Amino acid sequence: MSKMPTVKDVAEYAGVSVGTVSRVLSGEAAVKPLLREKVNGAISALGYRPNVTARALRTSRTDVIGLVVPDITNPFFAQLAASVERAALECGHSLMLASSHNDRAAEQSHVSAFLDRSVRGIIVVASSDGSGLHLEAAVPIISLDRRFGSFPLVSTNHAQAAALIADHLYGLGHRHIAYIAGPPDTEAGRMREEGFVSQIDRFGKTGEPVELEIAYGRFDYESGERIARDLLSRSPQDRPTAVAAASDQQAIGALRAARDLKIDVPRKLSVTGFDDISLANLVVPRLTTIRQPADTLARRAVGLLLEEPPGRGDEMVDGSLIVRGSSGPPAQPKADIAGHKN
Repeated sequence: MSKMPTVKDVAEYAGVSVGTVSRVLSGEAAVKPLLREKVNGAISALGYRPNVTARALRTSRTDVIGLVVPDITNPFFAQLAASVERAALECGHSLMLASSHNDRAAEQSHVSAFLDRSVRGIIVVASSDGSGLHLEAAVPIISLDRRFGSFPLVSTNHAQAAALIADHLYGLGHRHIAYIAGPPDTEAGRMREEGFVSQIDRFGKTGEPVELEIAYGRFDYESGERIARDLLSRSPQDRPTAVAAASDQQAIGALRAARDLKIDVPRKLSVTGFDDISLANLVVPRLTTIRQPADTLARRAVGLLLEEPPGRGDEMVDGSLIVRGSSGPPAQPKADIAGHKN
């Protein structure tokens, strides 16, 4: 049976020093990308596996990053987890994943379990505001997308991004809009609502006023469908001409309700989301939404975690508006149709 390849074998194969291999394995950011590629290529070709336990005994830390998300069945968090795993691998670290199911006690126990396993650091997408408030940890902790305790947060600028949707719908001519908000016990839910509502208020002060209705739900399909069904079951003149949702899942639920009620999207109703999950580009019609830059967010969170010393400040990344087929101008009232082509 052939012996297992060593760090020395990897160094010889890659044509670099043993020190360079060690630096790549320990995830040091300062290694030149070309050298890192050579080393990673040699590791793959030789099938080298570092002795994680021995290294952990030496450094009292492994090259594992723990990630806790609130709900792995939420497509945005699944995409974010995949992005974090890629970002960790680029820095020579692997990922251990746990889902808190939006339960603060489960979240705390996952964090404790990661700490027991001597992880290099932990990234937490919080279940709700206030979770993790009194946690003291020997390793760096970074909040991602939703704030965990008082730990530094890397997130999309939710208020800036939500205002882009308000601009879009107002610009199309919508003056009766319903907003399906996310949970108010999450900073993301509150910031998206605040960004949307304050932008609509600004338009109302300088231009035509907007009739705005707000309903609150979870960030899931069921909330979107249930709330949209209530809003759209009224007579055509009393219902909103646009539904803006705080998540793509809610928006896809709203599309379902509109279809069941035989309301044509976008001719009779515009629907917008937030996140740009992969499903947003597959539903019929394809969903106008806000793209959260998951890869950028993941890289920054992993980068802050591995910095020496770890990053302390919050980082906001702008979201971008993705216009697809689910939004358009409101239908003209019957009396105005003469002379107009719809």
